[in-house]
Amino acid sequence: MPSPTFAELGVSQAALRALDQRGITAPFAIQSLVIPDVLAGRDVLAKSPTGSGKTLAFGVPIADRIEATDPRPSALILAPTRELATQIVEAIRDVAHARALSVTAVYGGAGIEKQARQAPKSHILVATPGRLEDLIQRGAVRLDRVRLLVLDEADRMLDMGFRPVVERIVKQTRRDRQTLLFSATLDGEVGRLAAAYTRDPRTHEHVPAPEALGKVAHRFVRLAHDDKLDALVRELRDDARGRTLVFVRTKRGADRLVKRLDRHNLHALAMHGDKSQNQRERALGRFDRGDIDTLVATDVAARGIDVDDITHVVNFDAPEDREGYVHRVGRTARAGRTGTGVTFVMDDQARDMGKIAVELELLREFTSAGFATPTASSHSNGNGRSGGQGRSGGPGRSGGQRRRHPRSRPAARA
Repeated sequence: MPSPTFAELGVSQAALRALDQRGITAPFAIQSLVIPDVLAGRDVLAKSPTGSGKTLAFGVPIADRIEATDPRPSALILAPTRELATQIVEAIRDVAHARALSVTAVYGGAGIEKQARQAPKSHILVATPGRLEDLIQRGAVRLDRVRLLVLDEADRMLDMGFRPVVERIVKQTRRDRQTLLFSATLDGEVGRLAAAYTRDPRTHEHVPAPEALGKVAHRFVRLAHDDKLDALVRELRDDARGRTLVFVRTKRGADRLVKRLDRHNLHALAMHGDKSQNQRERALGRFDRGDIDTLVATDVAARGIDVDDITHVVNFDAPEDREGYVHRVGRTARAGRTGTGVTFVMDDQARDMGKIAVELELLREFTSAGFATPTASSHSNGNGRSGGQGRSGGPGRSGGQRRRHPRSRPAARA
């Protein structure tokens, strides 16, 4: 039975055009499950890992449920980290703008004055809990008109110690709001949170099918932030490499990296959400034809990259989770070919990358880069077995849901 189209799910024409311009024409599984319920005004609990398309699963129908004349903010999306908050905005901005809606991210580590001006003007506010509470205490933003609330990666927010802040924030939204909760698990504390915040929710669980990593040689490189560019230059000047895909976290980072490589006489093109459809097609065409052998891309833009003979994938910015790693490195070693996946890892990322390496059975490759063996709590996915893909290529088992971080860390303000 064929999957439904976005139009069949009830998505508006304006949103359809915005998705089509980005080359997104068919919904992912989690989107097919969730979008109709959100459009119908139902509360939703969704168990789905990062990389499964969950951002558009809530972003598209939220944009369709808000009118440009509605109070601001009408929708609030809480995310545990600034990186996720910016990724959410990048993913949904085009759809929101197509509906004449404004969307803003607020998070720690950036100028609070500018955020204080933008937050109350936004139809859709994407926020980390700590920074949002700072803005509320300043009197810069009110939440009493928020009728759509999303808790994204709820398990991670709880693990980071955000529950008290989240509870204070939720109490300031409308009691008759629609609540959507997305998490890698719906058990334990997350389940109790869901029960407290939702009313008669529809529950959906999506476990992606296993993705094989083919015959990939996995390599991790331990370095300091200031050494990343030189390390990338060395990788790109290796005579053994061919067509190479370089992953970065942000659109600005992609453009900046292309300029920095050019100063080293290494020519690359950038692929990200701020590029027009024509620009992305031209860049991909040049990459596919071999006119240029290096493409720098964000995760969102990489959805449209389907080139068989990519020999190397370089994670210039480390992926956030197992699904992100598989999504990226799976771009090489296609159609029976071999490939190489290189991941730059700084010491403050070693803990999270160590967990990913364990899940993908890449512990030997990870520790050979000079990192310590991850702690014992990192080795189990809850049933005593490590999951993931086969070591150094060879399809393995699906890695299961992302495990929760230890609760020993103090509450953070993001």
